[in-house]
Amino acid sequence: MSSVREFGRTLTGPLGAPAGHLETFIEVPFALGDKKVFPDGLIRARRGAKTWTALVEVKTGTNQLAAEQLENYLDVAREHGFDALITISNEIPAATGLHPTVVDKRKLRKVALHHWSWTEVVTQAVMQKEYRGVADPDQAWILGELIRYLEHPRSGALSFDDMGPNWVAVRDAVTAGTLRGNDKAASEVVARFDALIRFACLQLGRRLGTEVTPALTRQEAADPAVRNASLVASLVNEGCMRAAIRIPNAVSPLSIEADLRASRLTCSFDVEAPKEGRATTRVNWLLRQLKDAPESLRVEAYAARVRGGAAELLRDVRENPAKLVSDPTKELRSFRIAQIHSMGGKRGVGRGGFIDSLLQAVDTSYADIGQRLKSWAAAPPRMRSVEEIEVEPGVQEDLPSAALSSQDDELSVHSA
Repeated sequence: MSSVREFGRTLTGPLGAPAGHLETFIEVPFALGDKKVFPDGLIRARRGAKTWTALVEVKTGTNQLAAEQLENYLDVAREHGFDALITISNEIPAATGLHPTVVDKRKLRKVALHHWSWTEVVTQAVMQKEYRGVADPDQAWILGELIRYLEHPRSGALSFDDMGPNWVAVRDAVTAGTLRGNDKAASEVVARFDALIRFACLQLGRRLGTEVTPALTRQEAADPAVRNASLVASLVNEGCMRAAIRIPNAVSPLSIEADLRASRLTCSFDVEAPKEGRATTRVNWLLRQLKDAPESLRVEAYAARVRGGAAELLRDVRENPAKLVSDPTKELRSFRIAQIHSMGGKRGVGRGGFIDSLLQAVDTSYADIGQRLKSWAAAPPRMRSVEEIEVEPGVQEDLPSAALSSQDDELSVHSA
C-alpha cells in the first residue's frame, strides 16, 4: 500500500484518509492497562496539517476475527486519537458497511471500524493494475507480485467456500416444507446467501474491470435486517432466495432466483421494448440482439394493461416471432430474457456445490445475455432533401409545396 501509491489511495480513500503520503508499519506494540497488545499493522496518511491513522488486524485461512481482540484495539485507537481500526479476513459480510464481528457499539463512538475481505483486496489490486493503471513500472510490478501471491492457494487468502453449518438442514427443511420463519438457522443461511452474492459481484467486477454491486432497495441498504427478514419469508413461503446484481451500463440488474425446492437457478435481464413499430417488429429488434445466444433461453413479452406475459423458448421465437404476441391490439412494453441453470445442493465448493453453481450461472448469464443487450433509442429525425419532397401538380418544380418558401406569410405570397 505504501509502495504503490494508486493502490494505497484506492483502499484508504473511501475510509476518509487524505490523498497524501502513506506510511505503513507492522506489529506496533501498545500498552493497554497492565498488558501489551500488538496489532498486525498501522497505517498513517498525511497531507498538509491533516493526519489520518488506522490500526490493522489481519486473519488468513479460516481464522475468524475475535470480538475481544478488536475491542482491545479500539481502546488503543481511542487512547491515542487514531481514526479507525481496519480488519482483513476471508469473512464476507452480508451487506456493504456491515462488520462480520459484533463489538460493543460504545467503543465505536470515536473510532470507526472497517472491514476488507481478502477477495475485495485482490479485486481492487487487479482492477488497479489491469484497468485503472499504475504510473510507475516498478510499482506496477510490485502490485503484480502481490496479486500473484494472494491468488496462490497457500497464501491464506481464500475465496468464498462454505454456505455454513446450517445449509443442509435448512435445504432439507425447505424441501420438506417444514421451515419456520423464526428458525435462526434460516436467518444464518440467507445471510450467507447475501455474502455469496457480494462475492459474485467482486468476481464478476474483477473480470469486467468495473464495480459490480448488489442491487438493493433504499430500505434494505439502510437496514440489513429488513433484507434478511424478506429473504427468510421468501424461503419459508416459496422455497426461493432472490437477489440482483447491478452492472454498469447493463440494460437492467441481473436478477437471480435460487429455487431450493426445484434445485434450479434462474438468471434474467429485463429490457424495455422499442416505443414504435408493430409488435412483431419489436420482437425482431430483440431477436437481432440475441442472434448468437443459446436457443434454450426463455423469452417473455409483457404488454400494456395485460396481466402476465407470453413466454417462449428463443428457438421457437426465432421460427415465429408472432408467438410472443398474444394480442396484436396491445402495445408490447418490455421483455425478460431468462436462463435456467442446475443448482448444486452441497454446502461447499466443487462439483455439486451450491456456491460454484451460482457463480457459474452469474458468469454464463452475463456472457450469454447481459453483454449482448442494448437499450432501444429512437433514431434522430432525418432532414429530407429536395428530391424527396413531392411537388404538387401545376406548381413549378423549383417551388415544392413542402419547402420552407411555401410557408411564407400572406405578404410574401402577394408579392410573388
